[in-house]
Amino acid sequence: MTDPRSQILGAIRRSLRRSPRDAEAEETVRHRLDHHPRNLIPARTAVGPDGLVELFVAQATAVAATVERLSSPEEIPDAVLRFLAGHNLRPAARVAPAAVLDAVPWERTPTLDVTRGAASADDLTSVTPALAGIAETGTLMLVSGPETPTGLNFLPDNHIVVLRRDQVVATYEDGWDRLRAAGAMPRTVNFITGPSRTADIEQQIQLGAHGPRRLHILLLDVQEG
Repeated sequence: MTDPRSQILGAIRRSLRRSPRDAEAEETVRHRLDHHPRNLIPARTAVGPDGLVELFVAQATAVAATVERLSSPEEIPDAVLRFLAGHNLRPAARVAPAAVLDAVPWERTPTLDVTRGAASADDLTSVTPALAGIAETGTLMLVSGPETPTGLNFLPDNHIVVLRRDQVVATYEDGWDRLRAAGAMPRTVNFITGPSRTADIEQQIQLGAHGPRRLHILLLDVQEG
């Protein structure tokens, strides 16, 4: 008996007038998957590592994200508290259960209520890591997994993202290269550029329409240890 998947793919092949096994087409697909060709690359990304970090910060802030530069992970708890106090928010955060955030000394700030795990409807602020920062547009590349539940990116009103400077890459193609090098593909990849927004209502920009109304990036001036 033919399985449903084979039936569907067979119907597509017949509609395209292709044989069940087209060796030339298979080789074309295999070559495409193996070589990952680049598209048109913006000239503004033709800068060194320091220039890419500055470009990322400029592009991210241009779309209403905020960025704070930190010199070490030990500064993260105080930076989170400053952000919350600056917006008159409750000193509490739901933190992704990611290994990169396990080393953060959260206990040094006892006034900050830190819980770990997936987001709930009551969480106002989340803290997550990112896989990469895309300098060409100031975009964050985030992936799903046991350590990085996707709901943390969208449910809370305030999203704080921890990003190392060596995670800043020039282009989207470089981001995909970084993901492939990390191993198995995740179930979900999210590209986030600034806070959630819409102009559907009277053509007026509204932040927080479909996700966080604030996006705050803690950019660590450190390399992967």
